[in-house]
Amino acid sequence: MRIRFSKPCRIGGAFIISAYILLIAGGCGVEDIPVVNEFVEGGGSHQEVTGETGQTEPYTVAETTGADTVPEPMEPVPAQKAMVEVEMPPEPETVSEDVIEYEPVRIVFTGDMNFDKRYANMNTLAQRGGEMDGALDENIITLMQEADITMINNEFPYSDRGSPTPEKKFTFRAEPSTVHYLQDLGVDIVGLANNHAYDYGPDALLDTLDTLSEAGIQYVGAGRDIADAMTPRYIEAGGMTIAFTAATQIERSLPPDTKEATETDPGVLRTLDPEKYLQVIAEADQNADFTIAFVHWGSENVFEYEAAQKELAEKYAEAGADLIIGAHPHVLQGFEYIGDVPVVYSTGNFWFNSKTLDSCMIEATINEGVLEELRFIPCIQKGCFTSMLHKGDSDFDRILSDQISRSADNIELSEDGIITGKP
Repeated sequence: MRIRFSKPCRIGGAFIISAYILLIAGGCGVEDIPVVNEFVEGGGSHQEVTGETGQTEPYTVAETTGADTVPEPMEPVPAQKAMVEVEMPPEPETVSEDVIEYEPVRIVFTGDMNFDKRYANMNTLAQRGGEMDGALDENIITLMQEADITMINNEFPYSDRGSPTPEKKFTFRAEPSTVHYLQDLGVDIVGLANNHAYDYGPDALLDTLDTLSEAGIQYVGAGRDIADAMTPRYIEAGGMTIAFTAATQIERSLPPDTKEATETDPGVLRTLDPEKYLQVIAEADQNADFTIAFVHWGSENVFEYEAAQKELAEKYAEAGADLIIGAHPHVLQGFEYIGDVPVVYSTGNFWFNSKTLDSCMIEATINEGVLEELRFIPCIQKGCFTSMLHKGDSDFDRILSDQISRSADNIELSEDGIITGKP
């Protein structure tokens, strides 16, 4: 950038023109250009030239009268240079790429929950005052509320419309107002890809989607049409984008009671044929730092995971899933690592009925798009109440031992419930 300026001033009846030229080149400094101060007085003038040495050399210029006169040296009039303050532009700020500040994100998963008032767990809850502290112990509630993201398997629709699926043995439906239980627990997202979300038909499923949306809770694995059912849900946390996907393999005898969504009709996303769901996982993997597959699969009341579950898990991992969480069997199943992708085959019932059953919570800690820690937290559902177990409890140690026996040889389960893959 170049800056030029001049400032005339009048001294003792004479005009003094001081011309200054500053060259500023790329912040490298200022170069002085020889300066000529010209004094104009009457019909003549004289100049002083500042040369390279910085010394002033005075001389006179004769008036234009036609006379041959020799100019006499004259005493130079001291030039008073006007001081002009120039405000230089600020140094340009260094432009750099944004640095993402990552923070660990804790995600808590639970198994099946049911708020149908016709069943014993809801009747008992009403007798205990109707709040979730009558269903879950304080440690569970605190963990769910304090997690960065909490996800459950929502095994029923919220509606007062529709009719139960004909000839289906168990059908569930909860009053829309009961969604406040999820809000009280800090639930952020629910899986609807299961064999009970459609128990009362398409209208009840649509009511469910509306109820959850109005409550500020995301759903995944079902939708108003197939495009909605196939849409991954993204949650931003800790500087990361975390993707949630869901699908159901259940009702393997065709046609299923639980309808898959179509281009025009509501329903769930099915994965008996996994091609659609593999597309969903791949899309999520392209758009997220970490991708979760939440899958309804396996057989009820079977503790050992099946070859079909393992085969699907391998495909999910290849498509881009970073963590696979399973539900549906109503009991706990073991763990496995497929490459570097952990699989929790079944989280079991969480708060579902009056049976006494081993249960669990899964806590995943994600940081910089990588799974830092995966923790299995043993719980027990008993007397329509679910309690967290602790290290040293006899049931805690028993459940850990059972889980090791049900799991693949390539996992380790620490005495604190930390799941890792063997080197």
